[in-house]
Amino acid sequence: MFLKSQPTLVLASTSIYRRALLERLGLRFESIAPALDETPRAGEAGLELVARLARAKAGGIAAARPDAWVIGSDQVAVLQVEGMQERILGKPGHIAACIEQLTAASGRTLLFLTAVALVRSRAAASLERIEFIDTTRVKFRALDRAAIERYVAHDAPLDLAGGFKSEALGIALCESIESGDPSALIGLPLIRLAAALRGAGFEIP
Repeated sequence: MFLKSQPTLVLASTSIYRRALLERLGLRFESIAPALDETPRAGEAGLELVARLARAKAGGIAAARPDAWVIGSDQVAVLQVEGMQERILGKPGHIAACIEQLTAASGRTLLFLTAVALVRSRAAASLERIEFIDTTRVKFRALDRAAIERYVAHDAPLDLAGGFKSEALGIALCESIESGDPSALIGLPLIRLAAALRGAGFEIP
């Protein structure tokens, strides 16, 4: 009896959060950092931005690895204020920006948009792609400056969209979280990704 070989899988990311999430599915995979400018384009909406970046991350690696299925993912937080254009909150990068983002989120709801593109490029004219976007709604409680500073000092969420880590102390900043997939907020929607991977030939319970 011969065991069916699994397709090759590559995660187009070196994020420790996405690596840890994908490891939960029990699959062997490689992690490769995509060379990509993630700057939003002028007038680009949050949904457009995450879809474009997830597709570009996966596509760039897939072009060089036609043997593999490649997972590209991107996440932004979107602040919507009535009567105003949406504001995209990416990774703050430094403490001051993180405090400013959480101050803007105080008492409001952020939409965390997580896009995934699963891509295989067998040949230049043959591209297989499965794409989806998860939306998680996070309502923040009213936060004063001292509470925000304590939180940022504790979790140091400078490399996360919206400057917020729900799987750690950040959960204490919330009034509610509405999501169909709790792993999406951490960085990779495993429920829909597992379904997509099964469709691509991977054996996942």
